[in-house]
Amino acid sequence: MERKIYIVGAHSRAQTLAAYLEKLYPEMAVEAYLYDNDEPNPQKIGNTPVLPLEERSGLHTDYTVYIGTRGVFHKKILTRLEEMGFREIIPVTAALDRWLRNTYLERYFAEVGREFVKIDDLKMDGDGADGCGTSANIEDATIYVVRSAGDAPLETPYLTAPYEKEIQAGAALTGKRLFEGILTDHTGDNISAQNRQFCELTALYWLWKHPREEVLGLAHYRRHFLLPKDWQQRMGLHKLDAILPTPLYVAPSVADNYKNRHDPRDWEYMMELIRQQGCEEYEEAKAFFGRNLYSPCNMFIMRREVLDDLCQWMFPILFAAAKKTGEKSDVYQNRYPGFLSERLMSFFFERHRERFRVVYADKNFCR
Repeated sequence: MERKIYIVGAHSRAQTLAAYLEKLYPEMAVEAYLYDNDEPNPQKIGNTPVLPLEERSGLHTDYTVYIGTRGVFHKKILTRLEEMGFREIIPVTAALDRWLRNTYLERYFAEVGREFVKIDDLKMDGDGADGCGTSANIEDATIYVVRSAGDAPLETPYLTAPYEKEIQAGAALTGKRLFEGILTDHTGDNISAQNRQFCELTALYWLWKHPREEVLGLAHYRRHFLLPKDWQQRMGLHKLDAILPTPLYVAPSVADNYKNRHDPRDWEYMMELIRQQGCEEYEEAKAFFGRNLYSPCNMFIMRREVLDDLCQWMFPILFAAAKKTGEKSDVYQNRYPGFLSERLMSFFFERHRERFRVVYADKNFCR
C-alpha cells in the first residue's frame, strides 16, 4: 500500500533524502516538496511538485512530513508544521541522516555486487586480515585539521585527538596566526596565496610537498572523522590504503548536481582536461560522474604513496582549470577548484579500486 509523504526542502539535501527513503521504503512516495523561504525554487523535481508551505497549497495534514533542510532551520519549520495541524513530523537530524545514508549504501552496494566496508566493521581478530594485530599498528600517522584566520568560533571548543595536528591554510594572505606555533601552509613549496580559490587544498598541497608520515589525513576545523580508537591498528592489520568519507548521494547525477550548483563551464573544461589524458580515462570519468555517489569535503586518510599518486594526477588538472577561468567575483563560486577536487578525488579512487583497498568512515560536524 502506497504511503504518501511530504519533504520540506527543495534542493540537493531534500532530493538526497527522497532517494534514501524511496530506496529503503518502497511503499513511500513523495507527494510534494515544500518550501518556506524566499529563495528561487523549482516548480517540479522530476514529476513531483514543489509547493509553498502554506494553507492554500491544499496540503494533507495526515501525511508524514520529513524536514530535509539544514538543522538550523528545523525549529522554525517544526513550529510552522505544528501550527498547520501536521501530526507526524520527522526532522532529519545528523544521526538520522547518517543512518539513512549508511543503510542506503549497504543496499546499493549489495545490489551492484560490491563491498561497502566501514572502518568500524573491520575485525581485530585477524579474520580477513594479514598479520597480527598489535604488530600491525601504524604509529607514524597524522590527520591534519585545516583552519583559517576567517573561521567562525565554535560554540563548543573541539579537543584535537592525539593523532591530529592543526594547520592554518591561507597563511600567506594574513599576518594573523590562530595561535603561537601553529603549522602554516606558506613555507617552502606552497600555493598558500591561492587559498581563496583552492581552500583546504592549499593545506593538501603543503602536505604533499613537506611532511613524510607513513599515513596522512585531512580534516577541517568543523568536520572530523568518527573513528574507532584503534583505527591505526585496523588500518595496519587490514593493509588499508585509504579511508574516505562515507559517500553521499546527489541528484540527478554527480555531474549534473555540480553543474546545477556551480558554473557548468568549469565542469566541462575539467572533463576536457581528462579527455586529453586519454579516451579510456575520459569514458570512465563520464560513467562515474553520470552516477550519484561521491565522497565529499576533501577529507581523507591515506598512505603517503597513495597521496603522492593522487596529487600528481589531480593538481595539474586543477591548476589548468584555474588558469583558464581565473578568479570569479562571487566569493563562494570562486572556490570552484575545491569543489571540482571533491569529485576528482572520488573518481581517482573509483578508477583505481582494484589497486587500492579503501574503506569508509562517517564524519561529524562541529558547531
